[in-house]
Amino acid sequence: MITIYHNPRCSKSREGISFLENLNLEFETIKYIDEKITKEELLSILKKLNYKPIELVRTKEKIWIDNFKNKQLSDDKVINAMIQNPKLIERPIVINGDKAIVARPSEKIRDIL
Repeated sequence: MITIYHNPRCSKSREGISFLENLNLEFETIKYIDEKITKEELLSILKKLNYKPIELVRTKEKIWIDNFKNKQLSDDKVINAMIQNPKLIERPIVINGDKAIVARPSEKIRDIL
């Protein structure tokens, strides 16, 4: 089953949903801003993406700039920042089995199908 971590307020995230719908694929949508992502989920996503935690952070978000930019943060502190402030997580994230992609642009989804 394909899963998309989605923020309805994000145009790139909406494009990811449309891309999956246009391919007539069944998928589960997780609105991670509302449903709150757990540390275990985030660690699993990072592993599937093969990302270091900082690579998944939206470093241009005001929350990041005001609270975390230019600080020496451990991976654990970066993960905790994303859990406490899910807006910091890049989106959309699409997972298919043990593969994942940050679907920017949405055509990247094809890489994990």
